[in-house]
Amino acid sequence: MLRSRTTRKPTPVGPPDGRAGAGLPSVNGVSLQKAPDQAVARHGWVQALVTVVAGLIAMAVVAALGLWAAGAADLPDNAFPRVVAATVVTAVGGSVEFGGNAGVLAETNAGLSVTPLSVTLTGVLVIAAGFLRPLRHRAVAGAPELAGWAGRIAVLWLAGLTGTALLASQTFAISLGEGTISEIGELLGAGSPRVGFEADVAETLAFGLLWLAGVLVVALLVSPGAPLPARLLRFQESVRPAAYAMVVLLLACVAVGVVIALVVAATRGHAAETFAVILLGLPNVVWLAFTIGLGGTWDGRVDGPFGLPMPQVLDAVLRTPDVSTLNLRTLTEQDGRVWWLVVFDAVLLLAVAFLMASRSPARTPAWRHAVHMAVALALTVLVVCLLGRLDAHYGLSLFGIGDVGGGLSGELFLRPHLWSILGLAVLWGLVTGLVGGLLASRRQRHGEVEVPDAPGTPEPPKG
Repeated sequence: MLRSRTTRKPTPVGPPDGRAGAGLPSVNGVSLQKAPDQAVARHGWVQALVTVVAGLIAMAVVAALGLWAAGAADLPDNAFPRVVAATVVTAVGGSVEFGGNAGVLAETNAGLSVTPLSVTLTGVLVIAAGFLRPLRHRAVAGAPELAGWAGRIAVLWLAGLTGTALLASQTFAISLGEGTISEIGELLGAGSPRVGFEADVAETLAFGLLWLAGVLVVALLVSPGAPLPARLLRFQESVRPAAYAMVVLLLACVAVGVVIALVVAATRGHAAETFAVILLGLPNVVWLAFTIGLGGTWDGRVDGPFGLPMPQVLDAVLRTPDVSTLNLRTLTEQDGRVWWLVVFDAVLLLAVAFLMASRSPARTPAWRHAVHMAVALALTVLVVCLLGRLDAHYGLSLFGIGDVGGGLSGELFLRPHLWSILGLAVLWGLVTGLVGGLLASRRQRHGEVEVPDAPGTPEPPKG
C-alpha cells in the first residue's frame, strides 16, 4: 500500500471539460492551447463601449443617489447634474478647481481634495467585470491582444471622461446676509460674491487614465480565470493569492460597514444621512477605521460649518480648536466600543491570511506566506492612506480680513501618519501570514489520502 499526499493544483483557467489541452505543452499545469474559435480573440469596439458606458452610468447613479440623500438635489441654478459630474471626476482621481469673484477689494477662496470611494469602488467593480468578461475560459492571452483590448477601453474611457469633466462646472452666489456687513460689501464691490467649481480637464484625463490602468492591472492580478501572457504565468502562484486576499479584505470591510450602517439607520433614525454615507463615502470611513484598528494614527480637524458624512464619534474627536489626533485612544475616550476594532482586524486578517495560503501551492513554506502577506498588506494600507486623505477649505475676506460674513469660512483635513501605519501593517502581515500559513499547512496534511496499489504493482522490499 502506497501513501501519497494530495497537493493543490493551480486553478484551471481553460475549458472546463479538460479535453482541449490534452497532449499539448503547458506552463504551471495550464494548457497553452487556445479555446476553439478564439485563436485570435476579437474584442471589438462595441464591447469596449458597453464596458465604459456601464462604468460611467453606474458611478453617476451611485453619486446621484448619495448626493440626493445628502440634500444636494436642492442646489440652485439646476446645479445637481453638474455636481454629480464633479463627484464622478473626483472619484477617478480627477481634479476640480474652485474659484470666486467678490469684487475688487474682496477675495473668495476654496479648495477640495477628497475621493468619494463608494463611487470609486462602484466604477472599479463594473469596469473590471466588463474588461474580464470576454477573456473568461482562456488559458493564455498574448500581450498584444491584452494591450489591444485595454487600448480600446482606454480610448473610449478618455472620451467619456472628457464629456464628464466638461459638464462639471458651476457657479453659485454667496449671500452676505443683511445688516452692516452686507452694506459694506456692496459699497466695496463685494455685494454678491460668487464661488464656483470647474474640472481641470487635462489633469482629470491624466489621472483618470492612470486610474483605469490600475483597475485593469488589478483585475488581471486578482481574477483566477483571467489569462496572462505565457511569460508571466510563473508569477501567478505568488502574486494572485495575495492580491485576491487583499481585495477580499477591502470588500469585507465595506460589507460589514454596510450592515452596521443599515442597523444604525433602522434603530437610530437619520436614514437619509446614513444612506449618504453608504453611497458616497462608506469605504472612506471603514478603511480609515481598519487602519486605526491596526494601531495607526491620523491627524485632522473640522472647523466652521464644514462637516462630513461620518459617524458622530469621529466628528466629535475632529471638531476641536486645534489639530486633533485620531487613534484608538482618542476614539475610545468618546466610545469604549472602539477597542473592538482591534479584534475585528485580527480576525479579518487571520481569515484572509488563511485564504491566501489555501490558494497558494501546498509546497509554499509558512515564512513565505508571512512575507507575501506583509508586502500585500503594506501596499494595500498605502493605497488606503493615499485615497483616504481629505483636505477642504473655503472662505471670504475683505481687506485680507477673513470670515467677514460670519460663518462663511471653514477648514477640514485628515492626514495619516503614513510611515508608522505602514510599519504596523508589515508587523500585522508577518504575524497573521505566518499563522495563516501554518493553519493552511495543517489542513493540507489532514487531506492525505490512501491510494490503492495498481494491479500487478510489486510490493516494496522490506528491509
